[in-house]
Amino acid sequence: MAEETRSAARVGADVRRTIVGIVAGVVRWAGAIFALLLAAHVVLTVGGANPSNGITRFVANWADPLTLGFRDLFTPDDLKLRVLVNYGLAALFWLIISAVIARLVRRLG
Repeated sequence: MAEETRSAARVGADVRRTIVGIVAGVVRWAGAIFALLLAAHVVLTVGGANPSNGITRFVANWADPLTLGFRDLFTPDDLKLRVLVNYGLAALFWLIISAVIARLVRRLG
C-alpha cells in the first residue's frame, strides 16, 4: 500500500512538473512573439515599407497595442527614430518580462 502511495505521488509530481514547464514555455513563446511583432514593425518602418500595404498594416495593427506605455515615451522629430526607440524598448520589455514570469512560474510550480 505504501508503495502505491509513493508511486502515485511521483506521478503527481511528474504531471505538475510537466504542466509548469508547459505554462512557462507558453509565457516565453508569447513574449517572443510579441517582441517579434514589434521588431517587424520597426524593420518595416525604418526600412520605408509602404504604409498602405496589407502586411505593413497587419503588423502595425498588432504591434501598436503591444507597446503599452512605450509608444510615446521618447518623441524625437524623426518618425523612424521614434519607432526604433519606443517599439524597440517595448520589444525588450516583452522579452525581459516574459523571461521573469516564466522563471517565477517554474520556481513557484
